[in-house]
Amino acid sequence: MTGDRPVRVVLCDDHAVVRAGLLALLGSAPGIEVVGEAGGGAEAVALAARHAPDVVLMDLQLGGGMDGVEATRRITEESGGAVHVLVLTTYDTDADVTRAVEAGATGYLLKAERPDELFAAIHSAAAGRAALSAPVAHRVMARMRSPRPALTPRETDILEQLARGLSNRDIARALFLSEATVKTHLRRVYDKLGVETRAGAVAVAKEQRLLP
Repeated sequence: MTGDRPVRVVLCDDHAVVRAGLLALLGSAPGIEVVGEAGGGAEAVALAARHAPDVVLMDLQLGGGMDGVEATRRITEESGGAVHVLVLTTYDTDADVTRAVEAGATGYLLKAERPDELFAAIHSAAAGRAALSAPVAHRVMARMRSPRPALTPRETDILEQLARGLSNRDIARALFLSEATVKTHLRRVYDKLGVETRAGAVAVAKEQRLLP
């Protein structure tokens, strides 16, 4: 409960069957009221602005258009942090967790969780307390305990250009390298950071303060 009223929740998932299942599940939960459901990121942002819920239950992968990370960022910024976003997803990679938390997510839950754990996480998020699935918490702690990966000066140069949004061709031109050399360095950077995408590399680099 939030005060004397139930926790007001907006659901966001691009699969109608998943939304229907969550709607039925949360409908049986004491102290939780679903006030809206969205099939995409932009719709979730609009519903959050319209209903001012306590929590938005947010999937990360939303098909086309605005993804869950950008929707989380928009909701958090536009509400001034008054609306808490609880990520509910099947993805638990370091890059996904980092991007969601950096965007302002209060919690990060996996869809494999038991219903009672989901209910407890919603109440925690509504109160502004962090809520993490056990596997996610383990990954976060392991990352905090592990030493920062050692990048070479050239790999750091390329990562800086990557953070600026440059393509491989533009990076090659800026650093007077061939595109093949840039791709080789990028593969090494991905391996060292434990990611598979450009966005993931930048997110982890920011998290671990690898960029000047």
